[in-house]
Amino acid sequence: MRTYTGMMKLDTFAERLTYLKLWDTPHESPRHLSMAFYKHPRWLSVRDSIIKRDLAMDLGMYGLDIYGPIFVHHIDPLTEIDIATWSSKCFDPDNLICTSLDTHNTIHYKPKEDEWVERTSGDTKLW
Repeated sequence: MRTYTGMMKLDTFAERLTYLKLWDTPHESPRHLSMAFYKHPRWLSVRDSIIKRDLAMDLGMYGLDIYGPIFVHHIDPLTEIDIATWSSKCFDPDNLICTSLDTHNTIHYKPKEDEWVERTSGDTKLW
């Protein structure tokens, strides 16, 4: 099972991204439930604490600031039952990590055979 604790043992962005990838993992987002969940005060409070923990850095990597929206990603994806029952998995800090939009989309959708460029400190700063 993938966890924040396990991911933090990895040194590079590429290793962390590979660890988190869901390319080969079948999952469906229960959007009809999740939209209300992601607006709930309990989730917003947990989300804020994760952003503070990770210092708003992509995959919690120091120096990889997120410019733009910050996504708090569930490492082990939520199911309809998780959201309907408010399972502990929804709010467990060991199941959450900050990502940029590009990183979040790569985790969920980028095909395995595509390659990515290793992120480095300051790589998202505008000229």
